[in-house]
Amino acid sequence: MKKQIFKLLVKLNKLVLPSYYKKDPMKLSSFQKAILGFRYWALTNSLE
Repeated sequence: MKKQIFKLLVKLNKLVLPSYYKKDPMKLSSFQKAILGFRYWALTNSLE
């Protein structure tokens, strides 16, 4: 059940949130880093 929720969250993230994979993480603003961290957290929980 938990894994399915996180997989749905990852799909939602792909549609709604911007992607920063080509940008240098050191040059991102704190808000952009928070979005990047949230996307990473959701992805790792969906894979477990």
